[in-house]
Amino acid sequence: MSQEAFSDVSSRTYMSTLERDLKSPTLNKLAELCEVMEVHPLTLLTLAYAGKDPRKFNQLLAQVRQELASISEADDE
Repeated sequence: MSQEAFSDVSSRTYMSTLERDLKSPTLNKLAELCEVMEVHPLTLLTLAYAGKDPRKFNQLLAQVRQELASISEADDE
C-alpha cells in the first residue's frame, strides 16, 4: 500500500519512519493502521514476530493458544 493510503490516520513522514524502523507505533496507532489495511492487529503482529516462515507462524500460534488457555484456566479458578 502507498503512504497516501494511510493519510487519514498518519502523515507520510510518520509512515516513512515506521518503514525505516526508526519508530514503533503505539497500540492505538497500530489499530488505526490495521483498519486501513483491513487486517486484525494480531495478524500484523504475528507477521512481525514470525515472518513468512510457516513453521515459525505455527509455533507462535500454538504458543499463543497455550498461553491464552492457561490464562483462561487461571481466571476460572
